Amino acid sequence: MVSDEKPRLQEKLKQVPDRPGVYLFKDAQGQVLYVGKAVSLRKRVSSYFQPTRPHGARISWLIQKTADLDWIVTGSEAEALLYESSLIKEKQPKYNVSLRDDKSYPFIKVTGEEPFPRLFIGRGQEPGVKSIGPFANATLLKQAFLAIRQIIPFRTCRTLPKRACLDYYLKLCPAPCEGKIGQEAYQENLSRIIRLMEGRKGEVLKEFEGKMQEASKARRYEEAAKFRDQVSGLIQLTVRPRRLIPSEALADLQSILRLPKFPRRIEAFDVSNIYGREPVGSMVTFVDGKPWKDGYRRFKIKTVAGIDDYAMMREIVRRRYRAAGTDVPDLVVIDGGKGHLNAALEVLGELKLNLPAIGIAKEFEELFLPAHDSEITSGAASASRSQKEPILLPPQSKALQIIQRLRDEAHRFAIGYHRLLRGKQALRSALDEIPGIGPRRRQDLLVQFGSVEAIRRAPIEDLTQVRGISQMLAQRLHQRLKR
Repeated sequence: MVSDEKPRLQEKLKQVPDRPGVYLFKDAQGQVLYVGKAVSLRKRVSSYFQPTRPHGARISWLIQKTADLDWIVTGSEAEALLYESSLIKEKQPKYNVSLRDDKSYPFIKVTGEEPFPRLFIGRGQEPGVKSIGPFANATLLKQAFLAIRQIIPFRTCRTLPKRACLDYYLKLCPAPCEGKIGQEAYQENLSRIIRLMEGRKGEVLKEFEGKMQEASKARRYEEAAKFRDQVSGLIQLTVRPRRLIPSEALADLQSILRLPKFPRRIEAFDVSNIYGREPVGSMVTFVDGKPWKDGYRRFKIKTVAGIDDYAMMREIVRRRYRAAGTDVPDLVVIDGGKGHLNAALEVLGELKLNLPAIGIAKEFEELFLPAHDSEITSGAASASRSQKEPILLPPQSKALQIIQRLRDEAHRFAIGYHRLLRGKQALRSALDEIPGIGPRRRQDLLVQFGSVEAIRRAPIEDLTQVRGISQMLAQRLHQRLKR
């Protein structure tokens, strides 16, 4: 139980989150007494201070001396294990007796004197092999080891083979045996892996983000996307995804795009078709970062024949804004790359609407902006062409996440409408092509049986029970639908 003489500790206990992580007990002078890990920090830490729970002498002394506490939130208990080990090594807390006996606990081992060092889990000390640890839980260590390997592949084989093994195809090894990675690049990755294993994830995350931006500026988009995926993997490993707060995301969006006003209302457009058939468009509206269903619109493409997504985008944007008046959004989002955005900008320019607009291309989640960023703030974005080079935001960017939500919702809405029209077309083609089945008889059949499939399965005798369906017409209907 917490004494009334420890108000700081009492206040801290109320703030401990119900998430995985590492906790540190400190004395009145700020000295770390104990470091522990937990799948739920709140439950684990509070268990020490339950008045009805018995403790041994060592834990009782620890609780008595504890005057303050800190914690580090992680994405999983396995990742917390990495922090626990590194903090124990760094702080040398008095009450962490167990991990002082290095012989009985597992380590991460890195072989030396090799161009492409091997990483593995082992125990004890070995000459010429770097040891990281020890770690208190072998099972969690294996989970963390695999999670990091999925983000930054490395070699684990005892002897370097002549050909790539299954690990390469599972994206767990970069196959130095076949020369698919150079020694310098492998050593760079090894340095990052060691820092991750030592709990220095912030350094690695910042490094990957810098590499991503550098590759993007140099137009090496596939390389930039690879670094983006590694950043995303590290975020998932080290931080449980936060709930997106719309106001924060919209503020970031305004800052990044340099919008003239807060983007309270945003409209997103998408087109959908299969080889030009049943082409449709959609528009969804978000207000204050949340879907506003009254602002959704569906468009059946009327003026475009064949496959021309740009022309379809021009049509739906024109139909939305040609008589909009003052009923316009603070930002327009176009699902697609430079071509789709240019199509929308062309129409907005024709209509003399000064609306900020951006495009998002799905393959690498690139954002396309008008040719000059200053045009957004001046309100002239709609009359411009898009800039040649896109920008690439890190996966944890709140601005990117809100744009992705808009894009995904517009895509979902367009696909749903497209499927609806395809279903209606299939229904018309199945019954309307049969001589003698007009609109009224088709309706009577559907009322009686519920679907074309049920009509197809129905015996001829049942078909003749429908008004206007003779024996001959029933046989014809049965034969045509059975094809």
